[in-house]
Amino acid sequence: MFLYRASLIRLKLMGITRVFSYTIAHETGVTSDQVRKDFAEFSIKGNKRGGYEIESLLVSMEEIFHKKKDHNLVLIGMGNLGQALSKYSKFVQRNMNIVATFDIDPFKQKMRSEIPVYQMNRLEEIISRFKVKVAILAVPEISAQEATDELIRYGIKGIINFAPVLIKVPADIVVSNVNLSDELESVLYYVHNIDKADGPINIEL
Repeated sequence: MFLYRASLIRLKLMGITRVFSYTIAHETGVTSDQVRKDFAEFSIKGNKRGGYEIESLLVSMEEIFHKKKDHNLVLIGMGNLGQALSKYSKFVQRNMNIVATFDIDPFKQKMRSEIPVYQMNRLEEIISRFKVKVAILAVPEISAQEATDELIRYGIKGIINFAPVLIKVPADIVVSNVNLSDELESVLYYVHNIDKADGPINIEL
């Protein structure tokens, strides 16, 4: 659905107002049957002759992704990756607000930044005050599980994990692991073996 939305936004910017499932399929690398199946799952219907109205599709996706709501996040770890994530403008554009960042380094706590950097002992206070349910984890491997346990203890229900380790969480916690080194190795593997492939290779990141 994220790929579909990106495709629709691009088509809208080109001045296109209506689109057929086969066009979306071509843009995103899936089949038209898959597009219709995915849309049907969310009760999105088109017209056999006229296709789908792009603006209507985008409105439906706004509702699916709760884009009309503000989502407060916290970010744990202000190393190079954490600092880059804290400045990523797309978060704000999609109503995702990093309300605070945390780091154990006193020097980083004194950094001048639009988003304050707090000591970890203020984590519970900030999560409660801003009703935060999702955290971004960008800490070293050795600190990841301890930080995870603390986040869950204070009410976090979802974690985007950039630490290079699989964290252990209860069954009711949502985790998305983003290991950039693994993803790069995956691409390198397919690049070196592309001559052996029968067709195009698409990797889901």
